[in-house]
Amino acid sequence: MSHVAVLGAGVVGVTTAWYLRQAGFTVTVIERESAAAMQTSFANGGQISVSHATPWATPTTPKKALKWLFKEDAPLLFRLRADNTQLKWTLQFLQQCTAERADANLVQMVRLGLYSRDALQTLRAQLAIDYEQQTRGIMHFYTNQAEFEAALAPTERMQELGCERHVIDINNAVSLEPALYPIAHKLVGATYTSRDESGNAHLFTQKLAERCQQAGVTFLYNTDILALNPDQHAPVSQSHIHSLTVRPQGENAQTFTADSYVLALGSYSPLLVKPLGIDLPIFPAKGYSATYQVNPRAPHLAPFISLIDDEFKLVTSRLGDKLRVAGTAEFNGFNLELNPTRCAAITRRVQQLFPKGIIANSAQYWTGLRPMTPSNVPLIGQAHRGRVTHGSSNASSSFDNLWLNTGHGTLGWTHACGSAKALSQLMQGELPEVEFAFVGMEN
Repeated sequence: MSHVAVLGAGVVGVTTAWYLRQAGFTVTVIERESAAAMQTSFANGGQISVSHATPWATPTTPKKALKWLFKEDAPLLFRLRADNTQLKWTLQFLQQCTAERADANLVQMVRLGLYSRDALQTLRAQLAIDYEQQTRGIMHFYTNQAEFEAALAPTERMQELGCERHVIDINNAVSLEPALYPIAHKLVGATYTSRDESGNAHLFTQKLAERCQQAGVTFLYNTDILALNPDQHAPVSQSHIHSLTVRPQGENAQTFTADSYVLALGSYSPLLVKPLGIDLPIFPAKGYSATYQVNPRAPHLAPFISLIDDEFKLVTSRLGDKLRVAGTAEFNGFNLELNPTRCAAITRRVQQLFPKGIIANSAQYWTGLRPMTPSNVPLIGQAHRGRVTHGSSNASSSFDNLWLNTGHGTLGWTHACGSAKALSQLMQGELPEVEFAFVGMEN
């Protein structure tokens, strides 16, 4: 089999390496950090949440975004910047804010999510990897009547697509997760998806990277990827990547050559391919998380079931004796500074929900860049010049050896195994067993 270079060692890149190696490819993973999963996959919300497939771009989102525009602790915050890339992305996002587009994007996300969750469960059974996983399902709970009512139609739509998300009453919600009992009087409704899961994405990715190495995958850590070098002699109708320019830490730039290349660099993906004439509509959304020590005197007062607080756009996952709470989004370019106001807002909400379940002053705050497409649907498939969207194709300007697995947004952990498995099949000339709008394929 041919040699594939996977660019990026987050959860998407490492799962891609695993499936490609299992298919017989020689695989090298190139990563600028010193280990796998040190950026966006480091401290995310930890959910495998097929049920969290409602896209951000809906008919009601523009109004909400305007209302939140100058609130530092808003769940979704667009910072006004003199940035043409952000402006262009925002306009593309607004084009997705129709009922028709929102439904089409939800369908894509649910299909990929179901496929990916099955792939993860199969992989876990095969490798017996322990990553603090919980298989107790995911519950969306609502303390706002309008938010609950807005969730009913998407819930029904997900059921039609095979996602077993169901509306449950408050008594059932509290019975499933007793840690919600102190705020039961504030709940107006809930939904529950029993087959959804949670776990430590960082731990999973690092353990899978170890298995990859044992299977023969090479990892080049501490190595910057500077450029993709096209073959100047390739026919106009079929572009070809000749090599990479890389720079290992402490060394001069050098050339690295493989037969094929997979782009899995998250928010940094568009920067690398822009010189090739490839326009990836991906923009970073800065997400936050806080990890708390569970109160050892009252561990039952912190939730075991993974939760989604839809009003405040926060998710919670129990990771051993820790509680991970993540969410919110700030569109502020590649800025990675922790905003104390947004950090405090997370802790304030957690204290409202589980005041005796966590040790509030134990919070470890983190922020990372989620690679968002305007539709929330990731870009998986064969690259081509021009604007790339899910399902786009340009046979006259495609690359025969450059592949995309990027733009997963908030669902990178959810969609990682399915995206990687599907891409490995595409690279073998096979059709994946999931109905999805892959890049480079006629749909």
